[in-house]
Amino acid sequence: MKLKRLMALGMAAVMTMSLTACGGGADDKTSDNNQTASNSTSSSTAADNQAEADSGAAGITYGSITLGEDYTDLTATIKFIHHKTDREQDGSMAKYIEAFKQDYPNITVETEGITDYAQTALLRLPTGEAWGDVMFIPSIDMVQLPDYFIPYGTVDEMSEYVNFADQWKFEGNCYGVGYMGNAQGILYNKKVFADAGVTDLPKTPTEFIAALQKIRDNTDATPLYTNYAAGWTMGGQWDAYLGAITTGDTTWLNQKFAHSAEPFKDNGDETGAYALYKILYDAVAGGLTEEDYTTTDWEGCKGMINRGEIGTMVLGSWALAQMKEADANGNDIGYMPFPITVNGKQYATAGPDYCFGINKMSSSDNQTAAMVFVKWMVEKSGWCDNEGGYPISKTAPTSFVFDGVEIVNNESAPDEEADLMNQMNAACELNFNNGGDSKVQKIVEAAATGNMSFDDIMAEWTQKWNDAQSSLGVDVTE
Repeated sequence: MKLKRLMALGMAAVMTMSLTACGGGADDKTSDNNQTASNSTSSSTAADNQAEADSGAAGITYGSITLGEDYTDLTATIKFIHHKTDREQDGSMAKYIEAFKQDYPNITVETEGITDYAQTALLRLPTGEAWGDVMFIPSIDMVQLPDYFIPYGTVDEMSEYVNFADQWKFEGNCYGVGYMGNAQGILYNKKVFADAGVTDLPKTPTEFIAALQKIRDNTDATPLYTNYAAGWTMGGQWDAYLGAITTGDTTWLNQKFAHSAEPFKDNGDETGAYALYKILYDAVAGGLTEEDYTTTDWEGCKGMINRGEIGTMVLGSWALAQMKEADANGNDIGYMPFPITVNGKQYATAGPDYCFGINKMSSSDNQTAAMVFVKWMVEKSGWCDNEGGYPISKTAPTSFVFDGVEIVNNESAPDEEADLMNQMNAACELNFNNGGDSKVQKIVEAAATGNMSFDDIMAEWTQKWNDAQSSLGVDVTE
């Protein structure tokens, strides 16, 4: 039953984890088979081992470790599986492991980058010891965390050391620590902005469109590259700015949206969902995007923005490192807050990418070595900063800058409405934050052809939203 549940969750993960790289084979050998064999010789030993696994590394916590001083004589071999196949291929992962080895010469770390990670990790998870000692936690229920992983400490304790300590929590304990954070803003080429005469970063939709027009008038760069053809770069990216970024209200997305009678109305002050998607419509209608949206090239755009052939792209900060590495002009790549201001303030949401989890079934020594490794990767490796990520560690140096912006998180739905947005998405077929690429692609198509006004699109969305509310019996409060 557990494996079936994980496989079902894996299908959902494919829908929602389009921002991560992903491949390799799975080890079908299960720890359950090994434990069954050992039970015939020593049931008491098995019970002792299980108790040790339950407690996790003899009570070691993330906060109790002083890097470079504790456990330097510990001898262990651990394995880390992850989705960053690009860092295996370019040698970065090997360099991190080599640097770790200098501080902890007796701890050997084996790594495996997996292409279809979201699915493969879920399939390997129930195999216990077979997958290794450290993995990036796949999409599972919070209640399952103690079944597979050991805690790093309580959420309160871990919040002293890392951001987003509550991302993977259960009964007050923290089971996952991010390797990098993602913030939501806009990638831009600083040289293109300077050449165009854009001296101040735009803070409103009107200012942003004006900046794009300057790029069109004064440079040869494409002002805004839509990445239409890739699909996932449409709804998967634009939807991410719904909520606190565009409303200033951390409860809007998960607590008010489903109950709103007119979530797509024009607020009259360039805020909200209307203002968010109108930026895209106006840019396309004004000729401020690529000449033919059907021919955009996701891989090719990385080098294009690096070389100054593109001015801006709407992507999370996870893409920053990829664009900087794509050609020789990495220093020209910048990241700015999304151009919407609410009551004089700009907001950005941020959260962790994949999070390190430590195997509950590993030996005590391996759990200790794994805890040391995770803390070293977060605090000393520089991996997060090298990726251009929003900082995870609260003490490690960071180059990520979002001046004058308040970082917030969209608050969760109440327990009794945890599945309401999924139901609304299914009923209205707009699929916000759920792989809903087609609705945003339709904005590009309508703006390019002129066959539908933006207000007509918003009216259509409102009707679908209201029909879904009616069919589901949702209480409409505004």
